[in-house]
Amino acid sequence: MKPLAVFLGDDPAALERAYSPEIRAAWEGRVRLAPGILGSEALRSRPCVAPAEVALATWGLPRLDAAALAALPRLRALFYAAGSVRAFAGPLLERGVAVYSAAQENARPTAEYALAQILLALKGALPAGRALLRSGDKAAAWMPPAHVVAARDAPVALLGAGRVARALARLLAGMDVRVLVHEPLLGPEAARAMGAEPVGLAEAFARGRVVSNHLADLPGTRGLVTRDLLLSMPPGATFLNTGRGATVDEAGLWEALRLRPDLFAVLDVLSEEPPSQASPVWNVANAFVTPHLAGSLGWECCRLGRAMLEAFDDWFAGRPNPHRVEASELATRA
Repeated sequence: MKPLAVFLGDDPAALERAYSPEIRAAWEGRVRLAPGILGSEALRSRPCVAPAEVALATWGLPRLDAAALAALPRLRALFYAAGSVRAFAGPLLERGVAVYSAAQENARPTAEYALAQILLALKGALPAGRALLRSGDKAAAWMPPAHVVAARDAPVALLGAGRVARALARLLAGMDVRVLVHEPLLGPEAARAMGAEPVGLAEAFARGRVVSNHLADLPGTRGLVTRDLLLSMPPGATFLNTGRGATVDEAGLWEALRLRPDLFAVLDVLSEEPPSQASPVWNVANAFVTPHLAGSLGWECCRLGRAMLEAFDDWFAGRPNPHRVEASELATRA
C-alpha cells in the first residue's frame, strides 16, 4: 500500500517551486498525497494528519517542536527539498525518522555562482567597472586594473570543504588556477583528492588572489574571518562569501575594505539579512553585494524536488541514497 504523504510548509510559493506540477504528479504515483499544505497552525489543530508516514518540505518548514511532532506519530521519513537541516533534523533522527536533504543539489548553483565571481575577480571586472563609471578621466579608467591576474596559476583559496566547496573545486579543475583549501578536518590526502593544496587559514589569505568562503555557521567558525586576515591578502585580491555571514567579523571586514581600497569583497550573504539602513554595507565602495541569490532560484528549485523524489524511491525500496542525513554529520555540516 502506498504511504500517506503530507506537504509541510509555511511558504506555499516555495513548495510550488520545489514541487512543480510535473514533480507533484510523479509523487502522486508513489504516495497517497493528503490535500493542502500543513503549516504551523494546522499542525497543531488537525489530528487527521496523524496517519501520515511521509512528509514533503522545502524552505519555510514549520518549527518541528514536540507539539508538531505529536501530530505526526507515524512519521517515518521527511524529504527536504532544500539545503541545511541543522535546525530541525536532530529530534527527527532521535525518533528514528529518516531525513533526506537536497543540499548536494543546492550546492550546484552556489558553486556556479562562485565560479563566475572568481573568474570576474581574476579579471578585475567589478572594480574596473566601478572605477570606469566613477572616474572623471574616462580614458585613463578604460585601462585594465593594475592587479589583474587573468587566471594562469592564480591561487584561489577555498575555506571549508563541504558540498559547495567540493563542487566548486570540480569546476575550477578546468581552469588555469591553483586551488588551495583550508579545512582543519580534512587530511592532506583528501585535500589532494579534491585537486587542492591543503593550507592553514593564514596562508589561505596571504596567498589567495581570491578567497572563497564556504564555512558552515558553527560555534568554532563564527567571526573566524577577521580584519587582520583580510588585510594580509595580496594587492588587488577579492574576498567572496557565499557561505554564512556569521563566519565573518563584519566590522573588521568594513574596516579592512576602508584601509585597503585595492581589495574587493563579493558578498552574497551577510550576518543581518536584509541589512538595516544603518549598515555600512550601503556605503562601501569596494564591495559588491547580492541578496542571497547564489543558491537555487526559480527553475533550479525543481532539481531539489526531483532529488527528493529519487531519494524516496531508494528509501521505499530499502536502498542507500547519498541524500540521507546521518546524525553524525549534524555537528559539522551547514
